Amino acid sequence: MKSRIYIRPPSLDDLPEFVRAARDSQQLHQPWTVAPSSPSQFRAYLERMAQSGNLAHLVCRRDDGRIVGVVNVTNIVLGLFRSGYLGYYAFVGHEAQGLMREGLQAVVRQVFRGAKLHRLEANIQPDNTRSIALVRACGFTKEGYSPRYLKIGGRWRDHERWAILAS
Repeated sequence: MKSRIYIRPPSLDDLPEFVRAARDSQQLHQPWTVAPSSPSQFRAYLERMAQSGNLAHLVCRRDDGRIVGVVNVTNIVLGLFRSGYLGYYAFVGHEAQGLMREGLQAVVRQVFRGAKLHRLEANIQPDNTRSIALVRACGFTKEGYSPRYLKIGGRWRDHERWAILAS
């Protein structure tokens, strides 16, 4: 079956569509994440993701090119570790259709083959059942639990650690 999506890096040309989608998706993302929802936040996101050790991917629909979500790999460490951390979110209207599963699988393949990473880790709040279902469907394994791991929305939040290793 041909993939319904493709992945590509974001660019400044994406600003209008991305910011509109992020604003429209704020209810979907709360309290899990905060997507860049203003032009200045989007520009800062592009600058941050252009730094060494970060890779940004937009998940786009193959039929019309619309952005359906984002998969970022950050804090990449090479050498003997060869690992990175995942962050991802869908935009409203594209959730629960399997598009992010296809997108996440494409990013995992790309960073394992292209960047030669060995491990990817996703830290997910325990109540975020959709996100946990996504990584589980993509072959990630739960490795542990981290109390008060990340500060999101002004609060330190517990997270489950999920990871996948290159085969």
